[in-house]
Amino acid sequence: MGNVNRFAPWLFLFPALVYFFLLVIYPIFGSFWISFHDWNGTTFQCSDGRSLLELEEDESCRRVPVMTWVGLDNYERFFEKTPRDFERVKNYWIGIFTGEPVRWPRISVESKVLLNNIKWLVLFPAAIPIGLAFALFLNQSPAWVRITKSMFFFPFVLSPAVIAFVFQYFYDPAGPLKEIYSALGWSSGLIGDQHKATYGIIAAGWYPQIAYCMIIYLAGLTAIEPEQIEAARLDGAKGWKLLRRVILPQLWPATFIALVVTMIGALRSFDLVQVMTGGGPGRGSTDVLARYMYHKTIFDQDYGYGAAIAVILFAIMLVFIAVFIQQMIRRDEEA
Repeated sequence: MGNVNRFAPWLFLFPALVYFFLLVIYPIFGSFWISFHDWNGTTFQCSDGRSLLELEEDESCRRVPVMTWVGLDNYERFFEKTPRDFERVKNYWIGIFTGEPVRWPRISVESKVLLNNIKWLVLFPAAIPIGLAFALFLNQSPAWVRITKSMFFFPFVLSPAVIAFVFQYFYDPAGPLKEIYSALGWSSGLIGDQHKATYGIIAAGWYPQIAYCMIIYLAGLTAIEPEQIEAARLDGAKGWKLLRRVILPQLWPATFIALVVTMIGALRSFDLVQVMTGGGPGRGSTDVLARYMYHKTIFDQDYGYGAAIAVILFAIMLVFIAVFIQQMIRRDEEA
Protein backbone atom coordinates (compact mmCIF):
# COMPACT_ATOMS: atom_id res chain seq x y z
CA MET A 1 0.00 0.00 0.00
CA GLY A 2 2.91 2.32 0.81
CA ASN A 3 4.45 1.84 -2.63
CA VAL A 4 1.13 2.70 -4.30
CA ASN A 5 0.86 5.94 -2.31
CA ARG A 6 4.44 6.82 -3.18
CA PHE A 7 3.90 6.47 -6.94
CA ALA A 8 0.36 7.88 -7.02
CA PRO A 9 1.46 11.54 -7.51
CA TRP A 10 3.66 10.52 -10.45
CA LEU A 11 0.78 8.63 -12.04
CA PHE A 12 -1.34 11.78 -11.94
CA LEU A 13 1.54 13.90 -13.25
CA PHE A 14 2.48 11.49 -16.03
CA PRO A 15 -0.01 12.77 -18.71
CA ALA A 16 1.06 16.38 -18.08
CA LEU A 17 4.75 15.40 -18.20
CA VAL A 18 4.24 13.66 -21.53
CA TYR A 19 2.57 16.76 -23.02
CA PHE A 20 5.26 19.00 -21.51
CA PHE A 21 8.02 16.90 -23.04
CA LEU A 22 6.38 16.65 -26.47
CA LEU A 23 5.27 20.29 -26.72
CA VAL A 24 8.07 22.11 -24.84
CA ILE A 25 11.26 20.12 -24.18
CA TYR A 26 11.43 18.27 -27.50
CA PRO A 27 10.86 21.41 -29.64
CA ILE A 28 13.54 23.29 -27.66
CA PHE A 29 16.18 20.64 -28.32
CA GLY A 30 14.88 20.29 -31.89
CA SER A 31 15.45 24.00 -32.48
CA PHE A 32 19.00 23.71 -31.15
CA TRP A 33 19.69 20.81 -33.52
CA ILE A 34 18.19 22.49 -36.60
CA SER A 35 20.11 25.71 -35.86
CA PHE A 36 23.37 23.87 -36.63
CA HIS A 37 22.13 22.92 -40.10
CA ASP A 38 21.14 24.44 -43.41
CA TRP A 39 17.63 23.26 -44.29
CA ASN A 40 14.82 24.73 -46.37
CA GLY A 41 12.10 22.89 -44.43
CA THR A 42 10.72 21.07 -47.46
CA THR A 43 13.48 18.69 -48.58
CA PHE A 44 13.15 15.10 -47.34
CA GLN A 45 14.56 11.69 -48.20
CA CYS A 46 14.11 8.11 -47.07
CA SER A 47 15.82 7.10 -43.86
CA ASP A 48 17.90 4.58 -45.85
CA GLY A 49 19.35 7.39 -47.99
CA ARG A 50 17.18 6.94 -51.08
CA SER A 51 15.53 9.89 -52.77
CA LEU A 52 11.74 10.08 -52.66
CA LEU A 53 11.79 10.08 -56.46
CA GLU A 54 13.31 6.59 -56.42
CA LEU A 55 10.28 5.07 -54.69
CA GLU A 56 7.94 2.84 -56.63
CA GLU A 57 4.32 3.86 -57.07
CA ASP A 58 2.99 1.94 -54.06
CA GLU A 59 6.21 2.02 -52.03
CA SER A 60 6.63 4.14 -48.92
CA CYS A 61 9.43 4.84 -46.46
CA ARG A 62 10.17 6.76 -43.30
CA ARG A 63 10.97 10.31 -44.33
CA VAL A 64 13.77 12.31 -42.74
CA PRO A 65 14.81 15.92 -43.50
CA VAL A 66 17.79 16.53 -45.78
CA MET A 67 19.88 18.91 -43.68
CA THR A 68 23.47 20.04 -44.20
CA TRP A 69 25.62 20.47 -41.10
CA VAL A 70 27.00 24.03 -40.92
CA GLY A 71 27.96 24.23 -37.26
CA LEU A 72 27.85 27.78 -35.91
CA ASP A 73 27.56 29.42 -39.33
CA ASN A 74 23.95 30.52 -38.71
CA TYR A 75 24.94 32.27 -35.49
CA GLU A 76 27.99 33.87 -37.11
CA ARG A 77 25.76 35.04 -39.94
CA PHE A 78 23.38 36.74 -37.48
CA PHE A 79 26.12 38.56 -35.55
CA GLU A 80 28.47 39.11 -38.51
CA LYS A 81 27.74 42.83 -38.94
CA THR A 82 26.65 43.64 -35.39
CA PRO A 83 30.00 45.08 -34.10
CA ARG A 84 30.32 47.36 -37.14
CA ASP A 85 26.69 48.51 -36.94
CA PHE A 86 26.77 49.22 -33.21
CA GLU A 87 29.94 51.25 -33.71
CA ARG A 88 28.08 53.32 -36.30
CA VAL A 89 25.15 53.82 -33.94
CA LYS A 90 27.54 54.87 -31.15
CA ASN A 91 29.20 57.42 -33.44
CA TYR A 92 25.76 58.72 -34.42
CA TRP A 93 24.80 59.44 -30.80
CA ILE A 94 28.20 60.96 -30.10
CA GLY A 95 27.60 63.28 -33.04
CA ILE A 96 24.13 64.17 -31.71
CA PHE A 97 25.44 65.11 -28.26
CA THR A 98 28.42 67.06 -29.65
CA GLY A 99 26.23 69.03 -32.04
CA GLU A 100 27.64 67.63 -35.27
CA PRO A 101 25.29 67.25 -38.27
CA VAL A 102 24.91 63.47 -38.62
CA ARG A 103 22.40 61.13 -40.25
CA TRP A 104 21.14 57.82 -38.96
CA PRO A 105 23.61 55.18 -40.26
CA ARG A 106 22.79 52.31 -42.60
CA ILE A 107 22.80 49.10 -40.57
CA SER A 108 21.89 45.49 -41.24
CA VAL A 109 18.44 44.04 -40.55
CA GLU A 110 19.89 41.86 -37.78
CA SER A 111 21.23 44.94 -35.97
CA LYS A 112 17.90 46.71 -36.42
CA VAL A 113 16.18 43.71 -34.87
CA LEU A 114 18.51 43.72 -31.86
CA LEU A 115 18.15 47.48 -31.39
CA ASN A 116 14.36 47.22 -31.55
CA ASN A 117 14.38 44.49 -28.92
CA ILE A 118 16.56 46.69 -26.71
CA LYS A 119 14.02 49.50 -27.12
CA TRP A 120 11.24 47.12 -26.07
CA LEU A 121 13.22 45.92 -23.04
CA VAL A 122 13.96 49.49 -21.92
CA LEU A 123 10.59 51.14 -22.58
CA PHE A 124 8.00 48.37 -22.15
CA PRO A 125 8.53 48.02 -18.34
CA ALA A 126 7.14 51.57 -17.99
CA ALA A 127 3.79 49.77 -17.89
CA ILE A 128 4.64 48.51 -14.38
CA PRO A 129 4.70 51.83 -12.46
CA ILE A 130 1.72 53.09 -14.47
CA GLY A 131 -0.20 49.92 -13.59
CA LEU A 132 0.77 50.41 -9.94
CA ALA A 133 -0.53 53.99 -10.02
CA PHE A 134 -3.87 52.85 -11.45
CA ALA A 135 -4.08 50.05 -8.86
CA LEU A 136 -3.50 52.49 -6.00
CA PHE A 137 -6.17 54.76 -7.44
CA LEU A 138 -8.71 51.96 -7.85
CA ASN A 139 -8.00 50.41 -4.45
CA GLN A 140 -10.47 52.76 -2.78
CA SER A 141 -13.92 52.32 -1.29
CA PRO A 142 -16.08 54.93 -3.12
CA ALA A 143 -18.73 53.29 -5.28
CA TRP A 144 -17.81 55.22 -8.41
CA VAL A 145 -14.26 53.88 -8.19
CA ARG A 146 -15.50 50.28 -8.02
CA ILE A 147 -17.77 50.87 -11.00
CA THR A 148 -14.94 52.28 -13.14
CA LYS A 149 -12.72 49.25 -12.48
CA SER A 150 -14.35 47.40 -15.38
CA MET A 151 -13.21 50.15 -17.75
CA PHE A 152 -9.61 49.58 -16.72
CA PHE A 153 -9.95 45.79 -17.00
CA PHE A 154 -11.28 46.04 -20.56
CA PRO A 155 -7.89 46.26 -22.40
CA PHE A 156 -6.72 43.06 -20.71
CA VAL A 157 -9.44 40.93 -22.32
CA LEU A 158 -8.96 42.32 -25.83
CA SER A 159 -7.06 40.31 -28.44
CA PRO A 160 -3.65 41.78 -29.35
CA ALA A 161 -4.75 41.78 -33.00
CA VAL A 162 -7.78 43.92 -32.12
CA ILE A 163 -5.59 46.33 -30.17
CA ALA A 164 -3.19 46.50 -33.12
CA PHE A 165 -6.00 47.36 -35.57
CA VAL A 166 -7.40 50.02 -33.20
CA PHE A 167 -4.03 51.72 -32.79
CA GLN A 168 -3.30 51.37 -36.48
CA TYR A 169 -6.41 53.46 -37.14
CA PHE A 170 -5.53 55.83 -34.30
CA TYR A 171 -2.02 56.43 -35.73
CA ASP A 172 -3.24 56.91 -39.31
CA PRO A 173 -2.08 60.26 -40.79
CA ALA A 174 -5.71 61.05 -41.67
CA GLY A 175 -7.05 59.81 -38.32
CA PRO A 176 -7.66 61.43 -34.93
CA LEU A 177 -4.05 62.68 -34.62
CA LYS A 178 -4.12 64.48 -37.98
CA GLU A 179 -3.85 67.98 -36.48
CA ILE A 180 -1.01 66.97 -34.15
CA TYR A 181 0.90 65.42 -37.06
CA SER A 182 0.45 68.62 -39.07
CA ALA A 183 1.74 70.75 -36.19
CA LEU A 184 4.78 68.50 -35.76
CA GLY A 185 5.41 68.15 -39.48
CA TRP A 186 5.02 64.36 -39.45
CA SER A 187 3.45 63.83 -42.87
CA SER A 188 3.72 60.03 -42.66
CA GLY A 189 2.30 59.79 -39.16
CA LEU A 190 3.84 57.82 -36.32
CA ILE A 191 4.06 54.24 -37.56
CA GLY A 192 4.66 55.43 -41.13
CA ASP A 193 8.08 56.77 -40.14
CA GLN A 194 10.80 54.14 -39.84
CA HIS A 195 12.54 56.03 -37.01
CA LYS A 196 9.41 56.51 -34.87
CA ALA A 197 7.30 53.45 -35.68
CA THR A 198 8.78 51.21 -32.99
CA TYR A 199 7.89 53.72 -30.27
CA GLY A 200 4.30 53.85 -31.54
CA ILE A 201 4.04 50.06 -31.37
CA ILE A 202 5.49 50.00 -27.85
CA ALA A 203 2.88 52.58 -26.79
CA ALA A 204 0.18 50.30 -28.23
CA GLY A 205 1.69 47.42 -26.25
CA TRP A 206 1.40 49.44 -23.05
CA TYR A 207 -2.37 49.52 -23.40
CA PRO A 208 -3.05 45.88 -22.38
CA GLN A 209 0.13 45.51 -20.32
CA ILE A 210 -0.80 48.37 -17.99
CA ALA A 211 -4.14 46.65 -17.37
CA TYR A 212 -2.36 43.36 -16.61
CA CYS A 213 0.06 45.00 -14.15
CA MET A 214 -2.85 46.83 -12.53
CA ILE A 215 -4.70 43.55 -11.94
CA ILE A 216 -1.59 41.98 -10.40
CA TYR A 217 -1.09 44.94 -8.07
CA LEU A 218 -4.77 45.04 -7.09
CA ALA A 219 -4.47 41.40 -6.03
CA GLY A 220 -1.36 42.30 -4.03
CA LEU A 221 -3.02 45.27 -2.36
CA THR A 222 -5.92 43.13 -1.14
CA ALA A 223 -3.41 40.93 0.72
CA ILE A 224 -2.08 43.85 2.78
CA GLU A 225 -3.64 44.00 6.23
CA PRO A 226 -5.50 47.30 6.81
CA GLU A 227 -4.22 47.29 10.42
CA GLN A 228 -0.64 47.67 9.16
CA ILE A 229 -1.58 50.73 7.14
CA GLU A 230 -3.39 52.27 10.10
CA ALA A 231 -0.44 51.53 12.42
CA ALA A 232 1.96 53.17 9.98
CA ARG A 233 -0.26 56.25 9.74
CA LEU A 234 -0.39 56.51 13.55
CA ASP A 235 3.42 56.47 13.52
CA GLY A 236 3.40 59.46 11.17
CA ALA A 237 3.90 57.69 7.83
CA LYS A 238 1.87 59.09 4.96
CA GLY A 239 2.08 59.76 1.24
CA TRP A 240 5.33 58.70 -0.42
CA LYS A 241 6.85 57.56 2.88
CA LEU A 242 3.92 55.21 3.53
CA LEU A 243 4.11 53.87 -0.02
CA ARG A 244 7.88 53.30 0.05
CA ARG A 245 8.26 51.95 3.58
CA VAL A 246 5.08 49.91 4.06
CA ILE A 247 3.16 49.21 0.84
CA LEU A 248 5.87 48.60 -1.79
CA PRO A 249 7.87 46.04 0.28
CA GLN A 250 4.71 43.93 0.65
CA LEU A 251 4.01 44.25 -3.07
CA TRP A 252 7.35 42.65 -3.97
CA PRO A 253 5.79 39.32 -5.11
CA ALA A 254 3.37 41.22 -7.38
CA THR A 255 6.22 43.37 -8.69
CA PHE A 256 8.30 40.28 -9.42
CA ILE A 257 5.48 38.66 -11.41
CA ALA A 258 4.74 41.88 -13.29
CA LEU A 259 8.42 42.41 -14.12
CA VAL A 260 9.01 38.87 -15.36
CA VAL A 261 5.86 38.81 -17.49
CA THR A 262 6.56 42.30 -18.88
CA MET A 263 10.16 41.51 -19.85
CA ILE A 264 9.15 38.24 -21.50
CA GLY A 265 6.33 40.10 -23.25
CA ALA A 266 8.86 42.64 -24.54
CA LEU A 267 10.93 39.83 -26.06
CA ARG A 268 7.84 38.07 -27.48
CA SER A 269 6.41 41.20 -29.12
CA PHE A 270 5.31 39.57 -32.38
CA ASP A 271 1.58 40.14 -32.86
CA LEU A 272 1.53 43.95 -32.63
CA VAL A 273 4.49 44.31 -34.99
CA GLN A 274 3.05 41.82 -37.47
CA VAL A 275 -0.38 43.45 -37.65
CA MET A 276 0.60 47.12 -37.43
CA THR A 277 3.68 47.33 -39.68
CA GLY A 278 4.72 43.85 -40.79
CA GLY A 279 8.28 44.76 -39.81
CA GLY A 280 8.26 47.98 -41.87
CA PRO A 281 8.19 50.70 -42.99
CA GLY A 282 11.34 49.97 -44.88
CA ARG A 283 13.41 46.85 -44.38
CA GLY A 284 13.25 45.64 -40.80
CA SER A 285 12.75 49.07 -39.23
CA THR A 286 10.32 47.70 -36.60
CA ASP A 287 11.21 44.01 -36.72
CA VAL A 288 11.92 42.15 -33.49
CA LEU A 289 13.53 38.77 -32.94
CA ALA A 290 10.23 36.88 -32.75
CA ARG A 291 8.86 38.28 -36.01
CA TYR A 292 12.18 38.11 -37.85
CA MET A 293 12.45 34.43 -36.90
CA TYR A 294 8.94 33.84 -38.27
CA HIS A 295 9.72 35.68 -41.52
CA LYS A 296 13.02 33.88 -42.19
CA THR A 297 11.52 30.47 -41.40
CA ILE A 298 8.13 30.61 -43.10
CA PHE A 299 8.64 33.00 -46.02
CA ASP A 300 12.35 32.61 -46.80
CA GLN A 301 12.26 28.88 -45.91
CA ASP A 302 15.58 29.26 -44.11
CA TYR A 303 14.78 26.94 -41.24
CA GLY A 304 18.33 26.65 -39.93
CA TYR A 305 18.75 30.41 -39.66
CA GLY A 306 15.25 30.80 -38.20
CA ALA A 307 16.03 28.16 -35.57
CA ALA A 308 19.26 30.00 -34.69
CA ILE A 309 17.26 33.20 -34.11
CA ALA A 310 14.83 31.22 -31.94
CA VAL A 311 17.74 29.90 -29.86
CA ILE A 312 19.14 33.44 -29.45
CA LEU A 313 15.73 34.66 -28.28
CA PHE A 314 15.42 31.70 -25.91
CA ALA A 315 18.89 32.39 -24.47
CA ILE A 316 18.06 36.04 -23.81
CA MET A 317 14.81 35.06 -22.07
CA LEU A 318 16.68 32.46 -20.03
CA VAL A 319 19.17 35.06 -18.81
CA PHE A 320 16.42 37.41 -17.65
CA ILE A 321 14.46 34.65 -15.95
CA ALA A 322 17.59 33.34 -14.20
CA VAL A 323 18.46 36.83 -12.90
CA PHE A 324 14.93 37.41 -11.65
CA ILE A 325 14.75 34.04 -9.89
CA GLN A 326 18.16 34.65 -8.29
CA GLN A 327 17.02 38.04 -7.00
CA MET A 328 13.80 36.55 -5.65
CA ILE A 329 15.66 33.78 -3.81
CA ARG A 330 18.16 36.27 -2.38
CA ARG A 331 15.36 38.55 -1.20
CA ASP A 332 13.50 35.65 0.44
CA GLU A 333 16.70 34.58 2.24
CA GLU A 334 17.29 38.12 3.52
CA ALA A 335 13.69 38.27 4.75
